[in-house]
Amino acid sequence: MAIKIILSDIDGTFLTNDKRVTELTARAAKQILGKGLQLALVSARMPEAIYPITDGIGLRRIPVISYSGALVLTEDEKILYDKKMPLEDTKNILAAIDKGWQNISVNYYTGRKWYVRKIDKRVQREIDITQATADIANFEELIKKNILPNKILVMCEPPDCEEMERELGKIFDKLNVVRSAPHLLEIMDKSVSKATGIEILLKHYGFSIEEAVAFGDNYNDVEMLEYIPQSVAMKNAPEKIQKIASTVTDSNEDSGIYKYLVKIGVIDG
Repeated sequence: MAIKIILSDIDGTFLTNDKRVTELTARAAKQILGKGLQLALVSARMPEAIYPITDGIGLRRIPVISYSGALVLTEDEKILYDKKMPLEDTKNILAAIDKGWQNISVNYYTGRKWYVRKIDKRVQREIDITQATADIANFEELIKKNILPNKILVMCEPPDCEEMERELGKIFDKLNVVRSAPHLLEIMDKSVSKATGIEILLKHYGFSIEEAVAFGDNYNDVEMLEYIPQSVAMKNAPEKIQKIASTVTDSNEDSGIYKYLVKIGVIDG
């Protein structure tokens, strides 16, 4: 069956380790669209942290799956899906985080807005990387106004991140608590995953999973790589992720997306 859509994680997959798009990866993206195929980026990032990437390599707007599946937008930025965290769980997990851990940075993402309690070094680094804007807010006041998050992101030291994933995951069974990097903990509604976001997008365009190729490199890509039959792990992915995918391509630094798509004849070399 002919491939009609390419799905790619961003950090560690579409981007190099220093957050660049290689020349060959950019060429692959342009060829995909030039051939009339669909390209969608699937990320824990917010839309405003995705569009600067596509704008930077001269792409037109493309579909994006943000917050690891909690917000799905078409190429026209139409909302196909918008899943917020439950009110009580939002209140309770913020309280548990504040009580249990110090020296962390908590981020509150809702729709296309990013809120923080303060702009510390970690937040500033994320601003520099993503080119998105963070606004200072009182999370409790947002909750009172029923402005609930699609995602809470905790930035912390790797040992704390691992501990938080384990401990919070035990307590909050209605939430999906998973690390997207050693120092990043993503918290969303339990129903949310990259696979559920992809399912919604494929249904919108009338594509089957057999008409898709998915690229990923980390633990929050597991559901996506298990859902799409032609799933591809980057060589820089942990061994566990490489075993889950149907095949492995070169690393993000070595334009693995381009090389795989040339190999299977989706784009020209």
